[in-house]
Amino acid sequence: MADSRFVSCAWQIMDELSKSDQLESSLETCIKILTDTVGCESGSIWMRNTVDHRFYIVASSGNADVSGTSTGEDESFIGKIVKSEQSKIVDDCAAVPEIAEDKFFSTLFGKNAILVPLRTPLSVIGCLQLNNKEGGFSEADQGLLENCGALIALDVEDKGLSFSPNKDRKPLLQLKNVIKEFMSGEEMRRILKGIDLDVYEGELLVVLGESGCGKSTMLNIIGGMDQLSEGQFLVEGKDFSHPSEQELTQYRRDYIGFIFQSYNLMPNLNALENVEFIAEISNHPRDPMECLELVGLKEKWNRYPSAMSGGQQQRVCIARVIAKEPKIILADEPTAALDYETGKGVLKAIENIVKNDKKTVIMVTHNVEIAKMANRVIRLRNGLISSVRINFNPLTAEDLVW
Repeated sequence: MADSRFVSCAWQIMDELSKSDQLESSLETCIKILTDTVGCESGSIWMRNTVDHRFYIVASSGNADVSGTSTGEDESFIGKIVKSEQSKIVDDCAAVPEIAEDKFFSTLFGKNAILVPLRTPLSVIGCLQLNNKEGGFSEADQGLLENCGALIALDVEDKGLSFSPNKDRKPLLQLKNVIKEFMSGEEMRRILKGIDLDVYEGELLVVLGESGCGKSTMLNIIGGMDQLSEGQFLVEGKDFSHPSEQELTQYRRDYIGFIFQSYNLMPNLNALENVEFIAEISNHPRDPMECLELVGLKEKWNRYPSAMSGGQQQRVCIARVIAKEPKIILADEPTAALDYETGKGVLKAIENIVKNDKKTVIMVTHNVEIAKMANRVIRLRNGLISSVRINFNPLTAEDLVW
């Protein structure tokens, strides 16, 4: 059983590592392959940062957003395992003081865990951590993880994984165990089943998932278009779970800008007037013509929507958002109706917003290639987060191919 599992698992991992042009994307898939093969609830890949000598989670599989979590070499059980260079099966995490006495790590480890150093011929560069297996982890699991971990470690060493983690970041938004239910006929349907997610200032966060997994529902809650059924929604540390109508209006005006798949431009207004309309209802608007210039449409300011291509209309929508100066921009499938070249033009405009204006953009898409330009990638499955990865070296919009 162990041999057959290893052969299948190893082939999947080698195939993934060989075909991906972005190592972080490969690591996300690898940890999912390992958790599925071993049959446990969640797992993480920790990597050592040689600059500050800390270990960071670079990819995870499971329902919690643990991206960017770090620990020092001498601070925790993770560091202890890596330092020992020996794998460890923990049958009862509650019985290990170093785990049980740390609230975050006790949640991360769960009931049981297995830790396997990622070893190259020269050094240990990180650690595999898998959690919560019914019946506990076995020596066969350990052997499988050690062998597959060696494949991962060699690929990381060969390709290089350089990263500069953002330290001491304070979340702009936080979803804590968010549940959303709808009545469907006489039946109550649970769309979101317990979402935990931190969103940070100045990041491009891409949300992937199949239709019906809860992506748009989560986006609507963040955008103040819908309210959660249970859990907490925090905005800059303040509880915004059940806001009043006045609070919602102010939040949408000051914090949120939308880019939709459908352009929602007013057909009787030209490009500049469409942007000016939004600027007039904003507290601290940006110059509308400057906003059109930023998306490459200054020379087409007097065009009406009917005389513009789909990509141009979408860029007018982006200019409208820029004029509003929101803290968070929500983009729901912004390139779905566009061809390849036009879609890339829209993505370049979004890329500029993040890089130059330091805005936070949360983008929902079905296109997995677009995720390669993100700072972080969240996958939803069946109303829960199924995996998270950090792209320490995101591709530019220009480099994307699909």
